[in-house]
Amino acid sequence: MFYGAVVWDPWLIVAQIVCLQCLYYITLGLFFTILVGTRVSRMSLVYFFDFATLTTSTITGWCVIASFLLTSIAGSVYMLYFIERAKKCLDFSATLYTIHLFICIVYGGWPSSIAWWAVNVAGFAVMALLGEYLCIRRELREIPITRFRSIV
Repeated sequence: MFYGAVVWDPWLIVAQIVCLQCLYYITLGLFFTILVGTRVSRMSLVYFFDFATLTTSTITGWCVIASFLLTSIAGSVYMLYFIERAKKCLDFSATLYTIHLFICIVYGGWPSSIAWWAVNVAGFAVMALLGEYLCIRRELREIPITRFRSIV
């Protein structure tokens, strides 16, 4: 199917958003388990949604920051496989981080930490730009045309 012939499908868009959001949090949990879980006695949702855990003053805070940034790189790879279009990467990245902001506001209040904003803006930029780059590379690949000769 040609890209221009795609019909607007809101259910597909919602499914892509839900899938991307779930994969984002699953990957974030995996990185938290690897990087933060070895440093703390008990993991909780605080590391996901509370802005106070994103701090540059402790080693654990730097592990949380690294987890968020590594998850944004993984999110760009997810967009390569689930979104597939470079021009949609910015929209889906913005949607993901907007939903994350709303969940953080509900969980712990308005994020007042400069580090939280810096990490999330950097994560958004990495996810959007790397996702677009990967999708553009896929879109610009040569289409192999094989010719079969009939042996007469």
